Amino acid sequence: MCRSERGAVTAEAAVVLPTLAVFTLVMVWFVSWGVAAVRVQDAAREAARVVARGDPASAGTGLARQVAPPGSTVEVHAGPDTIEVVVTTRVRGPGGVFGFVPGVVVHGRAVAATETEGE
Repeated sequence: MCRSERGAVTAEAAVVLPTLAVFTLVMVWFVSWGVAAVRVQDAAREAARVVARGDPASAGTGLARQVAPPGSTVEVHAGPDTIEVVVTTRVRGPGGVFGFVPGVVVHGRAVAATETEGE
């Protein structure tokens, strides 16, 4: 190794390691965003199914709160022939590192036809 190249590896590592750490945190945030999106959609679908078959809206809301991420809001709208459920949650940055970022709001929506007796 030439004398002019001493410390080059250390300098490169000092630049690359923080960049990799930030990249990893961003990827974790995107994964948690995707997981939250799936969970709110599942929660909305399950709640709409429960209410559409004739159970009370409170049963659907309770089920949606079990499936959705903590702190999610659940809205049940009953129409003449359909039930619509909207589940909303906010995904924050990983580990509080990005606390200054307001977060991303994720919505899940499901509509189910109400079941009538005799079908």
